[in-house]
Amino acid sequence: MQSISAGDTAFLLVCTALVCMMTPALALFYGGLVRQRDVLSIMIQNFVCMGVIGLIWVFGGFSLAFGPTVGGVIGDVTTYFGMYHVGVEPNPAYAPNVPFILVFAYQMMFAIITPALMTGAFVGRFKFGAYLFFIAFWTILVYLPAAHWVWGGGFLAKLGVVDFAGGIVIHASAGFSALAAAKYLGKRKLAEGQKESQPASLPLVAIGAGLLWFGWFGFNAGGAYAANALAAYAFTNTMLAGSIAMLVWMFWEWKESGRPSFSGVLVGAVTGLATITPAAGYVEPMTALLIGAIGASVCFNAKYVQKWLKIDDTLEVWRAHGVGGMTGAILIGVTASSNINAVSASAYQLGIQVMAVVIVAVYAWIITMILLKILDAFGHLRVSDEVQLEGLDDNLYGENAFSLWGMKK
Repeated sequence: MQSISAGDTAFLLVCTALVCMMTPALALFYGGLVRQRDVLSIMIQNFVCMGVIGLIWVFGGFSLAFGPTVGGVIGDVTTYFGMYHVGVEPNPAYAPNVPFILVFAYQMMFAIITPALMTGAFVGRFKFGAYLFFIAFWTILVYLPAAHWVWGGGFLAKLGVVDFAGGIVIHASAGFSALAAAKYLGKRKLAEGQKESQPASLPLVAIGAGLLWFGWFGFNAGGAYAANALAAYAFTNTMLAGSIAMLVWMFWEWKESGRPSFSGVLVGAVTGLATITPAAGYVEPMTALLIGAIGASVCFNAKYVQKWLKIDDTLEVWRAHGVGGMTGAILIGVTASSNINAVSASAYQLGIQVMAVVIVAVYAWIITMILLKILDAFGHLRVSDEVQLEGLDDNLYGENAFSLWGMKK
């Protein structure tokens, strides 16, 4: 058996726990942004991913993403099905000094949070039973193939496409699928005279954003699979990109509306974190600042594209994650440094990064639309207008997030 590094193993254990925490953190972040009567509905949609996707990961998911490639398209489902051959023996292809079962667990956390990211796009519209089927089939048909193409030795990996922690695999796939789902489900039903729903609790948003930022260090630095210099670069780059993106977004908003907003500061930080995700382990720290600033600017101004599309992406998942992940992945082609990792900026690298983003985004959009159409044929996916106006929490779950204070708006 290959030697196991206690330090590297401890490091990845902590990173795995941090990424696991990000799904509940996302529930808080999204829950605070929606109206009070829909807080629990989006929180349960986030939390339930830990159950549904966790089981899929055990029974074929990990194997489809990271098993031996079948034509460069998908992994062999039999190799690791039911955690067969997933034990403490390290796998040199992924982490030579860490138990393979820990790689399994670490990657499972990525698979769990990816469909959860989409929930912010269709707030208050998706029937819960239909949603469960949607995230299960979406993971199998969209996430697992994309993960294999880029991380599992698939055709994009063979071309040289890189994605350190998921700008393409996670953020682009979830962002464009979220936009597709929001388009298919249609616009929210708002009360007469109501333009937008008011956030339920900005303190909840702040707690969620803070925990997301904290977890993002494990999300990105863990991609090194070792407690080494590469992890240190990814860790530092994560902080720098989030910091500058927060300020750049704030100034864009200040310039446009005449004042900054707390919610804008928090969302801006998240866009920077999403943008640096694919590049965290490939660029110099000063470059990470540039990527964070560009990401915040591109994501902020993407609202004009979204307005033109006339798609009701409630919490603007596509802007923050789809556009952010796409931007960061493309910028690898012009900013990557061989001083950090074995990838350098070049015309070829730029070309294949753009190609990978387009392929994953288009594939995610098309498969999501087809999947929703099929599921809709078995029963309506969208809740009634009456339920939307009254709120999903009481109607679907019989609970209320703010019942202690008699608040229900």
